[in-house]
Amino acid sequence: MTFAVLPADAGRVRVIVVGAGPMGRAWLRTVLDEEGVELAGIADLAVAVADDAAVEVGVPGIATGPDAVALARRTGAQAIVDATVPAAHHVVTLAALRAGIPVLGEKPAAATVAEALSLAAAARVTGQLFMVSQSRRYNDHLFAARAAAQRLGRAGILSVDFFKAPHFGGFRDEMASPLLLDMAIHQFDMARFVLDADPVSVLCDEYNPSWSWYAGDAAATAAFEFEGGARFVFTGSWCSPGAETSWNGAWRLSAEHGTVLWDGDNAPTVDAVGDGSAPSAEATAPGDGIAGSLREFVVALRTGEEPMGRVHENILSLAMVEAAMLSAREGRRVTLDEILESSLSAALAAERDAEVRDVMAGWGSAREALQSGG
Repeated sequence: MTFAVLPADAGRVRVIVVGAGPMGRAWLRTVLDEEGVELAGIADLAVAVADDAAVEVGVPGIATGPDAVALARRTGAQAIVDATVPAAHHVVTLAALRAGIPVLGEKPAAATVAEALSLAAAARVTGQLFMVSQSRRYNDHLFAARAAAQRLGRAGILSVDFFKAPHFGGFRDEMASPLLLDMAIHQFDMARFVLDADPVSVLCDEYNPSWSWYAGDAAATAAFEFEGGARFVFTGSWCSPGAETSWNGAWRLSAEHGTVLWDGDNAPTVDAVGDGSAPSAEATAPGDGIAGSLREFVVALRTGEEPMGRVHENILSLAMVEAAMLSAREGRRVTLDEILESSLSAALAAERDAEVRDVMAGWGSAREALQSGG
């Protein structure tokens, strides 16, 4: 599926950043540092917070307002960066797409897979790009690990250990499944990238250590089966002080012709035998973290080139989270297709936009629709 691109003579891409909290301010700094992008304004329901953010990042007096679409129209912005909390992603993104404005959104694509499917259909209806920023994909070392995986042949087991102890405060402390929903989606998405495959099923155990400062379960172990037979095992905790891992996690891939180790911070090491020792040209990320996803978004808007995080490609990463959560609640193996199809039914039941609903109603299956771009 193609999407609208900017005119060939367009200058810097003017963007509105929506959400002026800590993540929004990180995005503001990134936008201001990116040569091909111009900050046109800051939207937040609390306009005073947007004004304060403008002062903090060095652009006092820039246009602010409570409504992203209205602000984009007032300032002539060409795109929106959605850095709001997950519960707001659906309403913010849908309004922008319906207004003919492409969106780069913070992960997850939406609060639920059902809402994300609705947004994928809305992107199809409007012909606008909706890209999700899975920022931890944008890492040269991860690209090197993927290249090594490709030359080591068939994958057996990919595992990651993730142990941190952050005290965030705010919405994360109150989430039902803070580790899985807010953090593990990164590692789940990275696993899809390294293995270049999609998940089939998961068995997950989720729990909350007695000393945890989170209201919801902050620790989990999830074992996924992937297409082709590979397994991916995530083990992690968000209340694990001492000897903490990288924010990327500590990785090991066991494959047909050797092993890849990556500590999440430094270049991966490869112990290869036989055909796995053959050299390969290793691609690099277009940039680091959210700067990389912003840069890829801009390139896509200028050229029509398919970005990694386009919503249709990204939804399975969120579906992995919901499948893991359901598995933990019900104590059974859950298939990804179960999540996708139940989410599609829920999306159809909730959809109020007739055109969006018609697109979803025409999907033979959710997985086939995502694989084909809707």
